[in-house]
Amino acid sequence: MADLTRKQKQELAKLLYTRGGFSQKEVAAKVGVSDVTMNKWVNGPEKWDLLKTSITATREEQLRRLYLQLAEYNDAIEARDKGKRYPSAKEADAMNKIAATIEKLERETGAVDILNVSKKMLDWLRTFDLPKAQELSDLFDALLKDNLR
Repeated sequence: MADLTRKQKQELAKLLYTRGGFSQKEVAAKVGVSDVTMNKWVNGPEKWDLLKTSITATREEQLRRLYLQLAEYNDAIEARDKGKRYPSAKEADAMNKIAATIEKLERETGAVDILNVSKKMLDWLRTFDLPKAQELSDLFDALLKDNLR
């Protein structure tokens, strides 16, 4: 993880801490930062502990709602008289923001999915082959790092 930028390390740490179920110490070791740095990030302006507990809606539910909002805009535009079936500047702006949020959530899906699968796999593997789990953990870390680029 040494070749990640500080920002990439922070984003990976945030993902591992808020969604991966890892402790601060585990995350610090995984991303290659000190415990002090990790503690500063967790207790910084974003309040990762609060974020961790507030993630109740699944990503899929968030995406579903965003697609519904976009569909509502499109339905409202389509229901207008012929010749007036185009979005206003305000509608276009809102639709662009929704589309950008969808794109961001779908892009993040890859890292979150890798994290979820790797955690389940490693938890299972640790029960009977700890050395193999540690080896595989390094490979999952490399895959996450590559996914962040």
